[in-house]
Amino acid sequence: MKTCYLAGPITGLDYKGATDWRTQATLKLWPHGIAGLSPMRGKDYLAHLKSISGTGEEYAHLGVLSTQKSVVTRDRFDTRTSDVILMNMLGAERVSIGTMIEAGWADAFRVPIVLAIEDGNVHQHMMLREVAGFIVPTLEDALHTVIAVLGSSASKGTFQNGDAGVRS
Repeated sequence: MKTCYLAGPITGLDYKGATDWRTQATLKLWPHGIAGLSPMRGKDYLAHLKSISGTGEEYAHLGVLSTQKSVVTRDRFDTRTSDVILMNMLGAERVSIGTMIEAGWADAFRVPIVLAIEDGNVHQHMMLREVAGFIVPTLEDALHTVIAVLGSSASKGTFQNGDAGVRS
């Protein structure tokens, strides 16, 4: 089975905000033989938090997966070993430092990035646009692109005009 790492902002979101789109993406990718890897997997003990911080100091004691060393280790491993990265920056209100580091790792490891981003997003930067192999305006377009990149036969005929709205 192919894998797609589901990168995107977490800091400042509640658990539902950090997991909802990732759950939906995983459900859409699975029938195409693609496993979605969420950086939030195994962290349901954070569901009670009103906001997830970028430091993790207030909840690192709740589970080993939330210590700074563990977060970096697993996220780097997932980025390095995935077949593609789906980077969902849609609606971001502030720059996600962690996601930008993951973009650097993906580029260094030559893992293709499918970037979902809208005009005017705080992440609109030449370096991110340069390392992203595919840039699309919606999450749906990003999912179709991931399926096409990984070569699923189930993706045939799902795109309008054969391009899934991909912009580069």
